[in-house]
Amino acid sequence: MAARKLILDLDTGIDDTLAIAYALGSADEVDLIGITGTYGNVTVRRGVRNSLAVLHLFGRDDVPVYPGVDHPLAYDPAVNGPWEPSAGSVAVHAPNGVGGATIPDSPRASEPDGSAVDFIIDAARTYGENLVIVPTGAMTTMATVLKTAPDIRDSGARITLMGGALTVPGNVSPGAEANISQDPEAADYLFRCGARTTMIGLDVTHQTALTRKGTAVWRALGTPAGDFLADMTDYYIDFYLAHQPEIGGCGLHDPLAVAAALDPMLVTTLGVNLKVDLDGAFRGRTIGDRARLADPDKHTQVALGVDVPEFLERFMTRITALAAK
Repeated sequence: MAARKLILDLDTGIDDTLAIAYALGSADEVDLIGITGTYGNVTVRRGVRNSLAVLHLFGRDDVPVYPGVDHPLAYDPAVNGPWEPSAGSVAVHAPNGVGGATIPDSPRASEPDGSAVDFIIDAARTYGENLVIVPTGAMTTMATVLKTAPDIRDSGARITLMGGALTVPGNVSPGAEANISQDPEAADYLFRCGARTTMIGLDVTHQTALTRKGTAVWRALGTPAGDFLADMTDYYIDFYLAHQPEIGGCGLHDPLAVAAALDPMLVTTLGVNLKVDLDGAFRGRTIGDRARLADPDKHTQVALGVDVPEFLERFMTRITALAAK
């Protein structure tokens, strides 16, 4: 079994599903010990359902799934009702979160509601520097972990998140990227609490693009997994071609975060002490924290460059081999 351990904290939509597949296809490098459920593309309940179904499709019912915090830190469900995804998120990922593609329910259930926080804390204390955590949705569960157990900051566990934008515009507003915008307060806490993080944002994920040439490879496999991945991702590609045609395909946001977590040499980074704007027109923007600009200890490494050919080769090779089984 691989020495390094991996936790994926997902709002399981389309690119989260591809991130699961990339992680499972990298079993010789890392041991996926659990998936925790956050919200964003979908609700926690829907995302957990999707994660269980994807794991079952790939024959990995051994990987537990833990539901996490189901609403932003500043959101009160007692006043506002249960949190629901935005119309924009539903349009990007379809109401079922996986592009309308058909995938059967898993025969097993998730772990108890709200168990993600304790699971991550226990794993960080157990595995320390051998653990990497990849959050790819709202940062609420991770902020709650660090508020609940501040010692996790110094455990050695690495946090490689998909979110933010430093040198390019956001994708839900001129300044804000979708994952950060789900809970700006949580993301701001994550960046400013002293935890060591790597930010895989739109600066690099929009440099990666998967086209229908790639999904045709999966469809040609003639397997249920290949058909599901092709159907799901073709929906994503069509959305991108209609709304961001300059990318030339769909951005591989969450899979790139997993790939960079496993091999940091895939990206080049700049050390920045970040904050998140919490007020006004730029709410949700990730930007340098003026109060810490002179601090030589940079707590976040922001990815600004990526080896696109190498990443795409690994992505297609690993996921295609997994889907062919």
